Amino acid sequence: MSALLVPPSSSPARPSRNRDGDRNQDVVLRPITAQTYRAFLASPHGEALGAGFLQCPSWADVKEGWRAQLLGWGPDPEAGELTGVALVLLRQFPGTRKYFAYLPEGPVADWSDPDLDAWLTPLLEYLRRTGAFAVRIGPSPAHRRWSAARLKPLTGPGRRLGDVLASEVDPLGTAVAERLRARGWGRCGRATGTDGAGGDGGGGTGGGGGDAQPRHVFQVPLAGRTTEDLWSGLNQEWRRNVRRARKEGVEVVVGSAADLPEFCRLLALTERRDGFRLGRSLAYYERQYAALNAEEPGRMKLYLARHRGEILAAHTMITVGRRTWYQTGASADHRREVRPSNALQWRMLLDAHAGGADVYDMRGVPSTLDPAERAYGLLRWKLGTGGQVVETLGEWERSVGGSANHALHRAFQAYLKRR
Repeated sequence: MSALLVPPSSSPARPSRNRDGDRNQDVVLRPITAQTYRAFLASPHGEALGAGFLQCPSWADVKEGWRAQLLGWGPDPEAGELTGVALVLLRQFPGTRKYFAYLPEGPVADWSDPDLDAWLTPLLEYLRRTGAFAVRIGPSPAHRRWSAARLKPLTGPGRRLGDVLASEVDPLGTAVAERLRARGWGRCGRATGTDGAGGDGGGGTGGGGGDAQPRHVFQVPLAGRTTEDLWSGLNQEWRRNVRRARKEGVEVVVGSAADLPEFCRLLALTERRDGFRLGRSLAYYERQYAALNAEEPGRMKLYLARHRGEILAAHTMITVGRRTWYQTGASADHRREVRPSNALQWRMLLDAHAGGADVYDMRGVPSTLDPAERAYGLLRWKLGTGGQVVETLGEWERSVGGSANHALHRAFQAYLKRR
């Protein structure tokens, strides 16, 4: 994976003066090393920003077909004086020397800053000089939340999440959306990754009109809760299934890279059975496992559920800072009555809690509340953990400026829709 670097003689991109005065006038945007980037994420300020695994430097080594850059904002980014960072993936538009820039679930920045121009403007200018014609970002603030208790009694024919009054509307998310629209950013079309298995986090090419990452995710809050609280948060069916797995002798263990071929075999079975297609190869998961664990040992784990010596289910888990994700799950077609997937998730939930995570993110869920729709089964299964559906702000996109880039952006969108 080769990074595009601005020549040393290039002047740093500087933000506009903050409306409140001089607070950000000395902040610049520069390329930084992976070591500097990781040190910021591990710092108290960086950890508080809650970076996702898609914004870790290691993710650049997972994605083939993209070039990558690591950028940092701050008084002196190259010396590690940072206020925010971003992993930028760049994909070349066929037949040109121009790139589409994608920041999956990023940048990692303080979205509560009322002056987004202070860091988005230099980002656009930097990417324009780098050769990008358009950029897509994934702001971190949430938009709306629905508790499992609220959704359970409100399912029905033709119903969707948007038909139900949210348990909570995040004012920061609303404000960020308004600020982005005022600055020419457009929210991407209806999410494409929420009605299948979700949760892979692999991302797409961007620019095709839909979100590459799931718009709706399912989260189980862990902060301030005991294991007894987590157990009582499960619904009766989940508790019964976990007990059933224990009674039947299902054993849950943490596997290794050597178990990835079996995981992928089970994933192929799951895709056929449940009618979705992630399109991830064994080589992809081997690359991901190696890259994430080289960055931090234990960052990605593979959990296995064995019964009578046979692996019946396998799930991947990723941890960054105080956040843990259930990324991808796979299971066999037979002996499902011993409930290996429930046993796996309960063990992963306990391990995330023991590791100090504030939230256990089960990744994508569909927006349908119609039990007759096939996709609803995934949401129903996750609702049983007692967590909440979170609607993110989704992904936002715009050209970097100039009539030629606007035209190329429109052409790129049309190209992707034809693929």
